[in-house]
Amino acid sequence: MTMATIGAAQNQTTFRVRLSPVARDTSMQATVTGSGSATAVLAGTKLTITGEFQDMRSAATVAHIHSGVAAGVRGPAVFDLTVEKAESGKLSGSFNLTAEQIESLHKGRLYIQIQSEKAPEGAVWGWLLPQGGS
Repeated sequence: MTMATIGAAQNQTTFRVRLSPVARDTSMQATVTGSGSATAVLAGTKLTITGEFQDMRSAATVAHIHSGVAAGVRGPAVFDLTVEKAESGKLSGSFNLTAEQIESLHKGRLYIQIQSEKAPEGAVWGWLLPQGGS
């Protein structure tokens, strides 16, 4: 390994995401289901996400990274992810973050949300937390 490779590896931070159903009421139980996981790696200002989801009641339509004011609080979409249009599949994306977005990431304010045909306001979501976080 070269010194540049070692330095780059040391500047990476890994985040984990556990996807679970969004907050729901009893009227949404039949349509808001699913689970999944993702890994996000921050190398410098570049964030790369790979993940998978399964057991949704209808096909995924879109997936985004959102930014809330705190972990657990909804916020606006800031990046589009690539997602398979299926009840189970993969998601991915790669983005250059601003200093403010990096700070939000480290403070647990960024989350992934997948919407589906039967849950257009969101089916599953999960916050990007440092590896080993819960």
